[in-house]
Amino acid sequence: MMTRDPDITALLQSLHDGDSVGLGQVLALVYEQLHRLASRYMRHERIDHTLRTTALVHEACLRIFSSEMTFENRVHLLAVASTAMRRILVDHARTAQRGKRGGGAEKLSLETVENEQALLLWTDPAQILDLNEALDQLALQDARKARLMEMHYFGGLTCDEAAAALAVSVATVNRDLKLARAWLRQALDAPVSVAE
Repeated sequence: MMTRDPDITALLQSLHDGDSVGLGQVLALVYEQLHRLASRYMRHERIDHTLRTTALVHEACLRIFSSEMTFENRVHLLAVASTAMRRILVDHARTAQRGKRGGGAEKLSLETVENEQALLLWTDPAQILDLNEALDQLALQDARKARLMEMHYFGGLTCDEAAAALAVSVATVNRDLKLARAWLRQALDAPVSVAE
């Protein structure tokens, strides 16, 4: 997919210059990747889940292309899409939680955070909200690490792509991922105090 970067970069520039035809071409080049990513999120959701894969992709596309933002290249576009997908999933989880008020919600486990595939098996909206809250707390301490986790988990960016998006080395990305995972592990596994 990296070989198509120059094509996408040129199309993104023409889109920025006002070429509305470029939007369709950009969407044609990234839609399949966005759909695969959204499909990973939605594949193992509960049967009664009201958000569908295509709806997630379309909502993300609407959010990113209706903004005044300009994109430098495919990686930048996917980084922005990761933020959009995170926000959509969190908004959907909040809506689903309104009626539940937390009753019977499972706590997000350490194994889930450490295993990207397990992150895709969420059935409880509270887990998405737990991760979102933890990422928000991490952002207060280290915005780059929080952004990296967002791009990696919600956007599916590889370490090379995340390094390009953040303008840091791959070694820095690997180190930051390790530190961010440790921070999230601690934040999500905080013991619940029980009165004796």
